[in-house]
Amino acid sequence: MDYTDHGFFRAAAVAPAVTVGNPRANARTLLAACEAEARAGASLVLTPELSVTGYTCEDLFTTDLLLEEARSALAEIARSSGEAALVVGAPWRLADGRLLNAAFVCLRGRVLGAVPKTANPNYEEFYELRWFASGEEVAATVRDEELGRFEMRRDQVFDLWGFRFAIELCEDLWAPAQPSVAHALAGAEIVVNLSASNELVAKADYRRDLVRMQSARLICGYLYAGSGPTESVKDLVFGGHLIAAENGRLLGESERFALDGTRLAVDFDCKKLRHDRARNATFAHSPRRGSHVTVEADAGWRRSLSDTHREYGRHPFVPEDEHEFDARAREVLAIQATGLASRMRSADIGQLVIGLSGGLDSTLAFLVCLDALELNRLGMDALHAITMPGPGTSGHTNASAKGLARAAGAAIREIPIDAAVTQHLEDICHGGDHDVTFENAQARERTQILFDVANRVGGLVVGTGDLSELALGWCTFNADHMAHYNVNASVPKTMIAYLVRWYARHRAAEPLAEVLHRVLETPITPELVPSSDGGIGQRTEAILGPYELHDFFLYHLLRTGAGPAKIFALAGLAFGADYPPDEIKRWLRVFFQRFHLAQFKRTTLPPGPKVGTVSLSPRGAWRVPDGAGATA
Repeated sequence: MDYTDHGFFRAAAVAPAVTVGNPRANARTLLAACEAEARAGASLVLTPELSVTGYTCEDLFTTDLLLEEARSALAEIARSSGEAALVVGAPWRLADGRLLNAAFVCLRGRVLGAVPKTANPNYEEFYELRWFASGEEVAATVRDEELGRFEMRRDQVFDLWGFRFAIELCEDLWAPAQPSVAHALAGAEIVVNLSASNELVAKADYRRDLVRMQSARLICGYLYAGSGPTESVKDLVFGGHLIAAENGRLLGESERFALDGTRLAVDFDCKKLRHDRARNATFAHSPRRGSHVTVEADAGWRRSLSDTHREYGRHPFVPEDEHEFDARAREVLAIQATGLASRMRSADIGQLVIGLSGGLDSTLAFLVCLDALELNRLGMDALHAITMPGPGTSGHTNASAKGLARAAGAAIREIPIDAAVTQHLEDICHGGDHDVTFENAQARERTQILFDVANRVGGLVVGTGDLSELALGWCTFNADHMAHYNVNASVPKTMIAYLVRWYARHRAAEPLAEVLHRVLETPITPELVPSSDGGIGQRTEAILGPYELHDFFLYHLLRTGAGPAKIFALAGLAFGADYPPDEIKRWLRVFFQRFHLAQFKRTTLPPGPKVGTVSLSPRGAWRVPDGAGATA
């Protein structure tokens, strides 16, 4: 498998042990580092600011000797550059005498282009304006006997076989108007930063936040390489801080203060970045006022990627860190409860009606109802919980539904539907077979009861169906598909299980916690077909496939824009130890077939709170025609 086909681009940052003032030795060091990263699959290798000479040369930058040696070393680096683009920093003197602090992109024996630094700090420990001019207005064509012809200008985007990156240098990121903003709007998917930021107490935290938030603001990958400890002369200490971020997410970070150098390699998902930019209208409509030029690598050639450094959790909707999940659970429940409480107020309704099945979805919705009543300062008499056993209802789930309400101090009413369903099926001349009509008649009878009770008490019917069921169309049209307000509409099945477990551990008193654990241990089932022994006969996941797979597919389809081939590859990384490829492919095909066939159900969804970035609401998230389909 070539992960490049799926949009992955491997980039490495290195902070090698450079020798201040010795460009020849540094050239060998930089080339060796680049060669090692290229062997490991990197297509781009980034080094720190002024890595050819060392950043701390001070007044040596004004000497012809250092500048000539730097030029010769740069020529050696360019001649020896191989299959990975190597970005190095070096001083460069223009014909008019100005000295620039610049980054040079070297690939396959030549310099592709050079980018000058625009913001030279001249405060506190920094004194760069003593030596360097700003490259803000520089747009020069360099013709050099050893280095050949290339452009020296800040507004360049480098295209490596369809992956586009641009450059800014150190203080450019700290400046009020960062060059990377124009770079991103010109199409750069990755920004690389050659830096020489010294270490101070807590500065690393600030630096990390700058990089991470700039990647979020620009919807880009951002790779940062800071000078290492061998630059530590006089009063300043450099740590060799290497950082990689992608659209607000920290992908990787090096340890600091490694005297022998340090490295960091990451895989940017450029297809995901393109998807995120395309769906962000603010980014798409931002004015492009720059005059960027695109510098392309050799056409018809690219590097392949046989593996990936990216790791994918099995449950992308659920944070893996326990402390992070604790905060997430509180926030999700607060969003759900606040949405429901606000809906009650806007509709001037003080009563809630909910059907309890003894399963996960209705259990979570019930817990949300409790919080909404508390927010609106209403008592338990405002909650009308109803259980409606039918032909397929087991004693286990019926007991769970009743136990849930009673443990929470709520009254529950039982309204059996067997007789009503039997009469209805006779009225339409149904033969009594356990077919889809038999199953859907039960779901519609239950929904009719809930809405009629709501009419009688002046209440609001709370929907319980979850995001996973909506994605797969696992609901009966105009039955459990319908409610006045569905609190679970954007909460996937895997998240619901975690939320109920969290509630049992952190918020429920013992009687309620015991019932919640009982619900968690119950197989997911629609209970629409009677079993021979009165137990749980139907198993949803035996019919549809594992919900953890479907939630994974759903997340990467909607959140990252991935197609079937890429989702299959990512699922192999996440689930390969537990599901063979053929089984993943089988359920992926089921997912896509059901997802597109079920759009007509989502077009008519009732309102519900948008909890996360993935939602299927036809109003605020997923707008597609009912007849659209895709070949899985």
